[in-house]
Amino acid sequence: MFEKLGHTLVRRRKAVLALFIVILIGAGASSALLFPRLSTGGYNDPSSQSAKADNYLASTFHVKDPAIAIVVDSKTSVSDPTTIADATSLERAVAAETGVTKTLSYWSAGGAPALKSTDGKAGYLFVYTASTDPGGSTDIAKLIQKKYDGTYKSLHVYVGGYSTVSYAISTKISKDLALAESISIPLTFILLLFIFGGLIASAMPLVVGLSAILGTFLILYLISLATGVSIFALNLTTGMGLGLGIDYSLLIVNRFREELHSGKSVEDSIARTVATAGRTVFFSGLTVLVTISSLMFFPLMFLKSFGYAGVGVVFTAVFGALIPLPAILAMLGTRIDKFVVRKSAITPKEDGRWAQTARFVMKRPVAIVAFVLIILAILATPIKNIVFSEVDSRVLPANNQAAVASAVSIARFDGQSANPIQIVIPGGVAHQDQLAAYSADVAKVANIVSVGAPQVVGNDVRISAVFSVGSRTTDSEKMIRAVREIPAPFKTLVGGTAADYTDTQAGIAHTLPWALGWIALMVLILLFTYTGSIILPIKAVILNILSLGATMGVLSWIFIDGHLNWLVGSFTKTGTIDTSMVILICVVTFGLSMDYEVFLLSRIKEEHDAGRSNVEAVATGLQRSARIITAAAMLLAVVFAAFLTSGVTNIKTLGFGVAFAILLDSTLVRALLVPALMRLFGERNWWAPKALKRFTITH
Repeated sequence: MFEKLGHTLVRRRKAVLALFIVILIGAGASSALLFPRLSTGGYNDPSSQSAKADNYLASTFHVKDPAIAIVVDSKTSVSDPTTIADATSLERAVAAETGVTKTLSYWSAGGAPALKSTDGKAGYLFVYTASTDPGGSTDIAKLIQKKYDGTYKSLHVYVGGYSTVSYAISTKISKDLALAESISIPLTFILLLFIFGGLIASAMPLVVGLSAILGTFLILYLISLATGVSIFALNLTTGMGLGLGIDYSLLIVNRFREELHSGKSVEDSIARTVATAGRTVFFSGLTVLVTISSLMFFPLMFLKSFGYAGVGVVFTAVFGALIPLPAILAMLGTRIDKFVVRKSAITPKEDGRWAQTARFVMKRPVAIVAFVLIILAILATPIKNIVFSEVDSRVLPANNQAAVASAVSIARFDGQSANPIQIVIPGGVAHQDQLAAYSADVAKVANIVSVGAPQVVGNDVRISAVFSVGSRTTDSEKMIRAVREIPAPFKTLVGGTAADYTDTQAGIAHTLPWALGWIALMVLILLFTYTGSIILPIKAVILNILSLGATMGVLSWIFIDGHLNWLVGSFTKTGTIDTSMVILICVVTFGLSMDYEVFLLSRIKEEHDAGRSNVEAVATGLQRSARIITAAAMLLAVVFAAFLTSGVTNIKTLGFGVAFAILLDSTLVRALLVPALMRLFGERNWWAPKALKRFTITH
């Protein structure tokens, strides 16, 4: 099938390229439509108890969280006549802004104690909009922050809140993405020039990478018409698009050159390239695709978005490598080696340093395995300190206006007045005599500052409780669980930001085993089908788990313990790592590691099937693939490492985590551990029950 595809692409190369260009232009036009549709939210589980409580609050009590929370600092006293006059004037001005439906402040609420700072010098001003999602009011937040953040008459104004933070994050990510690309793309091209050794050949990954990125933008736009898509998915799209474009182009171009230099015609070289490297790209992409698709299992739109982007990137990258790239190579023919800048890259050695490394490793496999496992264990040790959390304003640079407002709010106010616990009691009026005792029990829960009087609407009751800890922390999780465990003679629905966070973490924990099971099962099946071995797929999964453990340990050491600021850049140390980002890093790096595993095993199996011994097949396979794997990993690391320039901690974590993981995997794991283990297993590497052999493909 693949060989026939190669011949067809050579004969129809002009038509294929013309169609590809038309598709590319259409996909590029879709990017302008996509960006305004992206969301900065998507961190909640829509099927959770907190989501049900929030729906109840909106439909029955007409209650929703403020989109914008403004801290109004008088520097004297909230009761000062000048402060009252200026704060009232500020509230009238904000209330008159287009899009604002309601305001509530310490002063307009009759001096509500929960809206006053602990030092008595500042008060809250809450701003509500028509949007049911506070994160959907970013345009209004942008306007109010621009007009009012700073000095207003005798007051100092800090504009914060959910919509303001969402606007700040999305704006920062857009700017940081442009900066990262301005660094990574030129640097990547220079490295490609060195690795490919020729100007024309080094441009090939950009063809596949560009098709992957623009194609995914089109796919994401179509998905956004039906459901929400997170703005964070753009980072994965560009990072993986360029990365897979490099990976697959290296494999295809390198094999094309190899076949061309062996004396074959251009058409036969293309056909052989698609039949070998093309098949590897297809199965590699399939492995990455099923791995990334596990993100769609999670209830969070944030993680689902990365699943959409990841599947889109893999599909379009494989398409770009198997369809337009061979057609372009067919048109170039021997000119692929024109404008040489490094001749040794044009014709790699048959027996070079990688083969020598493999033979060195296979002479002392036990010592090498022990050495690598000790290093991985040391790197993994800090994982014992890992603590999970979720995105809040602290992912922004400390001097960002929204981050400053949030910090002032936490420091000056005794409790999360803008985001209280909301307890809904359906039919609660029938239990009014028991509500006081229940409220008293809620007030006894650690970190709860105050409990409001019950509010009755129809037959239903609502109780609000203000608490003192961050709403997206482990302390708030314990608090919500404690509230839910309070015995009550009536049904309760506990909602609010802290409950939403608690349910989100629980939703992730519940889904994680299913996602991991899917990845393990599908990878084992695909690798068995491709290699015909029982041992190799199991070994690949175990090695990836070890590599990920080491990566998580290093991430904990840096982003929780606060080391290596000189390398990753400054960030607000919170003592936690975002749960969703950890899952994303693990899934993406697992997929990319399997990408390299397929590259390596494909060439080793090809040599073994040609009659070489296990040792020689490993040595020759490593010589012919390790150069590609190492180069691809280095280039991919550059692409993701550019995210370290971001001012958003989450993006720093993603950039460092993926870059470190793939470099670790391509060096210690693929270059040392894999050949050592293959030497220890010997011919048993290729064993499988005869009954299962019929389910494997013939190379």
